[in-house]
Amino acid sequence: MAGRILNSELLAASKHSGDRRTPNLNRLTGLLFDWFSQNARDLPWRRTHDPYAIWVSEIMLQQTQVKTVIPYWERWMRELPTIQAAANASPAKTHKLWEGLGYYTRVRNLQKAAQQIVERHGSRFPQNFDDVLALPGIGRYTAGAICSIALNQPTPILDGNVIRVLTRVFGIGKNPREKKTSAQLWQLAEELVQNSKLKNKSSKTCCSHLNQSLMELGALVCTPRQPQCPVCPAKKLCVAFREDRVGELPNLGKREAATARHFVAFVVEKNRHFLVRQRPAGVVNAHLWEFPNAEGSSAGAKDIFKSIFGIAPPVLQPLCTVKHSITRYRITLEAFYVQFGGRSATTPKIPRARSARPSETGIWMTPAQMNRLAFASAHKKLASAAAHCILSGR
Repeated sequence: MAGRILNSELLAASKHSGDRRTPNLNRLTGLLFDWFSQNARDLPWRRTHDPYAIWVSEIMLQQTQVKTVIPYWERWMRELPTIQAAANASPAKTHKLWEGLGYYTRVRNLQKAAQQIVERHGSRFPQNFDDVLALPGIGRYTAGAICSIALNQPTPILDGNVIRVLTRVFGIGKNPREKKTSAQLWQLAEELVQNSKLKNKSSKTCCSHLNQSLMELGALVCTPRQPQCPVCPAKKLCVAFREDRVGELPNLGKREAATARHFVAFVVEKNRHFLVRQRPAGVVNAHLWEFPNAEGSSAGAKDIFKSIFGIAPPVLQPLCTVKHSITRYRITLEAFYVQFGGRSATTPKIPRARSARPSETGIWMTPAQMNRLAFASAHKKLASAAAHCILSGR
């Protein structure tokens, strides 16, 4: 309540011409509307008000760039055009449609939420904010985005783009990850979207456009590096611009140092089949497919192979090295090609693996069969390298 009173006082104070610090929310709202109407990108999910379609886009856009998401969203909506279709799809299909987007917990939660909507809401996306917020994988930001964009409700949003815009425009120098500062930003976001509703009571898109304008401004103009301040519609109101503090905000504190990790993988081939395995539940990239691997250095590759399969490899041929990142980890995956026996039309038996979990042993598949599976992104590159081994007669 204290935060609400404080911001209401700031809002009232900003209406007086003598206040040179706090931006006038009425004026800011108008500037955002005008700018968005002229500069909004033509994105496929902006051509619909279907809550399901907008929900899918918001989940995909979490920690993923728009240009990457567009083909994934279009393919998903083509293959699973309704909540019922998403609820009934096989996990193999949903993971394959998501393959390459990363953070796969998102797609598993999306399907769980779709199943709940079918069971509890008669396959109709809920219209109440609290019901939306109660769905698996949907937090306060995502619920606010869906309710405002699809249903034109005055629900606030606060993602990285909006945090950057608000901290700069309002000159908020404290770390937005701190509880008190986060609450202040949520309150500002709420006042902005409610202000848009009050000013445009008959509009069916005012809340949608206000929230999207904040996100769009952060994505296109008020960027983390090299912001385009000269063309920003809010520059005359922006405290950070006026005080030459744009580069300092938002104040996110020191970044956690990246941690390097090294893995060794084995592309094992026999009779034009490759050994692949599915990752178990409860781990990073759960349920995705990969080649047998373990953490360690390439210098110990022979010992790692023996620890997995219980036998010494005939020959380890360097295949390729893949570098990628997962959260704060900088991962190097060094792959070796291992070939057993001659080539025939029969599928070989699986090598005996010293593992308590059958999923770690794996199964033999042809490149065509592997192409139908959802692989972790680094191992997808190994699958392509494996297919090349067959084509080149390696």
